[in-house]
Amino acid sequence: MDYKKVGLKVGLEIHQQLDTKEKLFCSCPTVLRDDEPDIVFERRLRAAESEMGEVDAAALLEALKGKKYVYQAYSDTTCLVEMDEEPPHPINPEAVEIALKVALALNAKPVDEIHVMRKIVVDGSNTTGFQRTAIVALGGFVEINGKKMPIQTICLEEEAARKIDEDEEKVVYRLDRLGIPLVEIATGPTITDPKEAEEVALYIGRILRIMGKVKRGIGTIRQDLNISIKGGGKIEVKGVQKLELIPKIISLEVKRQLELLKIMEELKKRGAKPEDVKPQFVDVSHVFANTKCKVISRALKAGGKVYAVILPKFKGILKWELQPNRRFGTELSDRAKVWGGVGGIFHTDEMPAYGVAEEEVEALREAVGAGEEDAVVFVADKEEKCKRALEAVVQRAIEAFYGVPEETRAFNEDGTTRYSRPRPGRERMYPETDIPSFEVSEELLERLKKELPESPREKIEKYVKKYGLSRELAYQVLDSYYVHLFERIVERHEVSPTLVASTLTNTLTKLERYGYNVSAISDEALEKVFALVEQGKVVKEGLENLLMELSKNPSADVEKLAAKLSSASVEEIRRVVLEVVEANVDLIRKKGENSVKPLMGDVMRVLRGRADGSLVYKLLQEAVVKKLEELKGETAG
Repeated sequence: MDYKKVGLKVGLEIHQQLDTKEKLFCSCPTVLRDDEPDIVFERRLRAAESEMGEVDAAALLEALKGKKYVYQAYSDTTCLVEMDEEPPHPINPEAVEIALKVALALNAKPVDEIHVMRKIVVDGSNTTGFQRTAIVALGGFVEINGKKMPIQTICLEEEAARKIDEDEEKVVYRLDRLGIPLVEIATGPTITDPKEAEEVALYIGRILRIMGKVKRGIGTIRQDLNISIKGGGKIEVKGVQKLELIPKIISLEVKRQLELLKIMEELKKRGAKPEDVKPQFVDVSHVFANTKCKVISRALKAGGKVYAVILPKFKGILKWELQPNRRFGTELSDRAKVWGGVGGIFHTDEMPAYGVAEEEVEALREAVGAGEEDAVVFVADKEEKCKRALEAVVQRAIEAFYGVPEETRAFNEDGTTRYSRPRPGRERMYPETDIPSFEVSEELLERLKKELPESPREKIEKYVKKYGLSRELAYQVLDSYYVHLFERIVERHEVSPTLVASTLTNTLTKLERYGYNVSAISDEALEKVFALVEQGKVVKEGLENLLMELSKNPSADVEKLAAKLSSASVEEIRRVVLEVVEANVDLIRKKGENSVKPLMGDVMRVLRGRADGSLVYKLLQEAVVKKLEELKGETAG
C-alpha cells in the first residue's frame, strides 16, 4: 500500500513503569503481590461536570455501566493514599529525576516547574476517579534513518490499579500497582509508515532501558497508537505490548478506515440519509416464539425480549469486510456490547443463520416494516439492555455517513481492533490542588546531564569492540531489560561476556516462553549466579537448570541451590559416558569417531547440565576410541 498516498499519520504514546523504591505520591513500595490481600472495600464512581458544564464522553460511558468497584489492598504495602482516604504526598523526587534524564536523552526541554494535573478516569482503575499526571518536558526528538521524529511531551504519571476480575455487576482491582511511577512519551503525528512506527518505538524503548531504573516484565511497557489517514478520523489503539504487532495493527487500521470511507460513498450513491436512521425500536419477540435459535430462545425463557430496528438502505453494508473476519456488522456489534452490555447482535445481512429460519426473517422484516433495500438489526436480552444496545447501533450507523468516527479501540492478537470507548475530551483535565509544584533548577539539570549514559549507538559499538559480542547479540542485550546488569557483571567478574549476554537474553527468554517466571529472579541473584560461574562452582551447561530452579524459588540462597545442583563428579560422568557408549555400539561401528558428536547430546541429557561440555567431550572421545579398538579386536578374532 502507498501510505503516503492515503495520508497516513501515526503518533505514539509510550508508557513505561519506573523502578523506584517508592510510589509517585506515597512512600509505599512498588511491588506486585500474589498472596491474599487483607483489606477489601467497595466504591461506586460517577461522572461529574467540568467547570464548563460538560461531561467527558468516555467518563459518561463508564458511569452508565453502573458497576460496583471492589478494591483489594495490603496493610503492609499499601496505604490510605491509594485508598483515597488521605491526601497525596509531594511528588517522588527519584521518579522526577529519572523522567528528567529520559527527557534530556530525548533532546527535550524540561519545564521550569512541574505541576500535577488530574485526568478524569472513572473505570474504577483509580480510587479517586482521576489519574494524576504532570508534564516534565516538551519539544524533543529522536532520529530514525536520518529523519527527525518530534517528541511532543514527556509526562510523569501514576500507574492504574491492577484488574483482577470482572463480571456484569462488579470489577475487582488490586491497589498494589496503583501509584507506581510511569513515564509517558508522546511523539508527534509524523510517522508515515507502519514499519517506521515500530522502529521509533524500538529506539525510544532502548533509551528507556539504557537509563536503567525501569521495571521489566509483561505489562511494564505499553504503546498507544494514534492513527489517521486523509479523510479519516483520529483513532487511538490502547495498550500494545508487543513491538512486532505495531506495524500489523497500523496497516489493518488503515484498511478499516479506507473501507469505512468507501461505505460512506456507497451510502451517498444509494441516496441514504442520516436523518432516516431513527431510534425506533420494535418488540418482535412474537416472531421468535418457537425459534430454534438457542441464543434467542434462552433469552426469551429468561424473561427477556427481542427488539429490532431498521437501518434504511443499509442492505449488504453490514457484511462489508473492514478487516480480516471483521465486517461493518462487527462494528455495530462492538458498540452494542460496550454500551448495552449484550452478548452481540443479529442482522438480516447474515440471515438465515444461527438457527434463525428464512420464514422468521421474512416475518421480522414484515413486523418492522423494512423495505427491500433495508437492513434490520435485532437483539435478544433484557428489555432495557436491548434498547441501550440498539441506541448504540443507531448512533454507529449514523456515523457511517460521515466516514471514520474518532474513538478509542482495543487490539486483538491478530492485529485487528475493536471499539473500546469514545475518545476522551479536553474537559477531563484540571489542576491538582493537593500537591505542591516541583522546581526544576539549573543545578539539578546540570547534574543529571553528567549522569546520562551512552546513546544506543555508542552502547552497540562498546559491546562489539570492548566485550567481543557479535552485533546481533549486542542488539539483543540492548533490546532486553538487562543492559545495566550485563555491564555490571562483565565489569566485576571474570566470565565470558558472550556467555553472560546469551544467558540474559536467549536463555531467560526461552525459559519465559516455557512458562518459568524469570522476571521474579532479582538482578542480585543473577549476578551471584555468574560469580559462581567465575569460581567454577557452576558450569555453563548447568546455568539453565539453576535459573529454572531460581524462577520457582526466587528468594532461595543461590549458592546453596547451586550446591544442591552441583556438578557431577568425574567418576559419575565416566559412568554415564560408558552407559551411552554401550547403548550405541551399532552407531559407533558405523560412524567410528564421528559418532562422538551425536552421542554428546545423549550424555548431556542424562547429566542435565551438571558437567562441563569440554570434559564430557574428552571422556566420550576416549571411550569411543577404546570401544573401536575392542570392536577391531573382536573382528580380528
